[in-house]
Amino acid sequence: MFAASNSKMTGVCVMMMMMMMMMALAVPMPKEASHSKHTKTHRKSPDEAAVETVPLQLDPNALVPSRNIRPLQNASISPWTYNMSRDDTLFPPVLSEARCLLHGCLDSEGREDLNLESRPIMHQVLLLRRVKSTGAGSGAGHSYHYRLESRLIAVGCTCVRPTVRHQN
Repeated sequence: MFAASNSKMTGVCVMMMMMMMMMALAVPMPKEASHSKHTKTHRKSPDEAAVETVPLQLDPNALVPSRNIRPLQNASISPWTYNMSRDDTLFPPVLSEARCLLHGCLDSEGREDLNLESRPIMHQVLLLRRVKSTGAGSGAGHSYHYRLESRLIAVGCTCVRPTVRHQN
C-alpha cells in the first residue's frame, strides 16, 4: 500500500515539475494566433506521411500550485538517486531518471535484505522534439517544428518480492 502511494506521489511530482518547466519556457502566442483556436496546417513529410501542425498554448491557470513535499528517495526502503540528462532538441531539455541504489531493500534496522528486490517505477512521459522543417517555402531551412514523442522513464524505486520461476 505504502509503495503504491509513493509511486503515485512520485509520478504526480514528476508531472508537476515537467509542467512547471514547460510554463517557464513557454513563449506567449501573438494575439492573432491566440484568438484562432483551431488554426491548423497540413502538409506532407518527406516520407509522404500526412503531418498536422497545431499551435501549442499553455494555460498557467491549469497548473496545480506546488507545495513542499519531503524527498522520497532517501526515506524509501528502496532508495534511489537521479541521473540528469540534457538534450537541447527536447522540451523539456533536462530529464531526471531514477536509478535504484540497492539490489535488495532496507530492513527495519537499515541493512539490505536480499529477500526483496528494488525495482524502478516506470512512467510514460510525453516530450516535444525540435525538428528542422523541410519545405518549399522561403526560409524553410531556418524553421523548426516540434514532434510529440513518448518515452518510458524511471521515476523512483520500490520493493517487490522476487519473481521465482520453477523449471519443469
